[in-house]
Amino acid sequence: MIAKYMGHNPTLKERKMGRRRFVGMAAVAAGVAATSDGLAAELLEMPFENGSRELVRYPQKRPLIRLTSRPPQLETPMSVFNEGLLTPNDAFFVRYHLAGSPPAQELLGDDAFTLSVAGSVERPLELKVAELKRRFELSEVVAVNQCSGNGRGLFVPRVPGGQSGNGAMGCARWRGVRLADVLKAAGVKAGAKQVLFDGMDKPPTGTIPDFVKVLEADQALDPDILLATEMNGEPLPWLNGFPLRLVVPGHYGTYWIKHLHRIIVLDEAFQGYWMDPAYRIPDDPCAHVAPGSKPRRTIPISRFNVRSFITSLTAGSVVREGEVVRVRGIAFDGGAGIREVVFSEDEGRNWRSAELSPELGRFGFREWTLGWKPAGKGARVLWARATNRLGESQPLEALWNPAGYMRNVVEPVKVMIS
Repeated sequence: MIAKYMGHNPTLKERKMGRRRFVGMAAVAAGVAATSDGLAAELLEMPFENGSRELVRYPQKRPLIRLTSRPPQLETPMSVFNEGLLTPNDAFFVRYHLAGSPPAQELLGDDAFTLSVAGSVERPLELKVAELKRRFELSEVVAVNQCSGNGRGLFVPRVPGGQSGNGAMGCARWRGVRLADVLKAAGVKAGAKQVLFDGMDKPPTGTIPDFVKVLEADQALDPDILLATEMNGEPLPWLNGFPLRLVVPGHYGTYWIKHLHRIIVLDEAFQGYWMDPAYRIPDDPCAHVAPGSKPRRTIPISRFNVRSFITSLTAGSVVREGEVVRVRGIAFDGGAGIREVVFSEDEGRNWRSAELSPELGRFGFREWTLGWKPAGKGARVLWARATNRLGESQPLEALWNPAGYMRNVVEPVKVMIS
């Protein structure tokens, strides 16, 4: 059945679409050139080896940290996370896997774009976005989207893959229709095992596997999972999945398929590259192995672990001795919710509880703050550590795995007291 729906030779129309995708990528490059004002790109030094990165401007985006150009991978500067709990659309990170991405905008308009629901269903569906919003109840959720490899550049020993800092994440208010409602309208047949999701970002050649992901059939009926059309009250940006993307709160961004145009209900388990061997973690409670070794068994990556960051102070910040400093940060997890954040000015020897702001939702960033009165001049290393309502917290020493996934160590910030 999987081969029936996934395997076919490209039609003339699809080959022409492939040409338009190439043109679309050229338009991205032209957009960067057109908005750079002829000035040399600003360089940032990330805190790891070979960490020089350009700040570049893409369509609908403010200057972001570029990891790669083809496909575009753009990281959010950490300063953005001190602006508020919702990450602005123009500052939201961008992650594509295939060099033929993103699809050309002309393929995504109302006339061209259609969502299909097929496979092991009683009533296959073909829906325009406007019809989707008219036919089904709208819902919204505040949720963090985070790349599985967020912080990969900080792994020691170094691991292959996109070498990002900690800015491959963002929190937004997503609005759309519930995936469960659409699947119920299609009539999922008894015995269905998984649901497959395919976006319009296609590989440049037939030898590269298309980026598709699956959820278990029961999980796909979770009412928190959305087919989102809006982000922070506006249509999705082109580079964040316009006109439709899957939103899977509490789960890593690998499942958040952009430009979603096909849903296929499967009556057998999917065997595909992006589920196995890709995006696998050690089958261990902490998803780690000894540095340089390989795991004996792996499982698919799924929910976030617990993370927290200091956002109001950065490495090298200077504070005055004896003056109270308002320290602020963010924390999040996979949906259990943050119970506590503690702060240390002496690398974990002593801790103080921070004040937590009200939740925007259990899947979103949660703000924490406290007043700190620095004493004694010189360098000081600050830590923040979050614990969720399940009692899960952050390790004090970084855990390692060969894919560079799920980093959640307590991140130190070294400041100077003057």
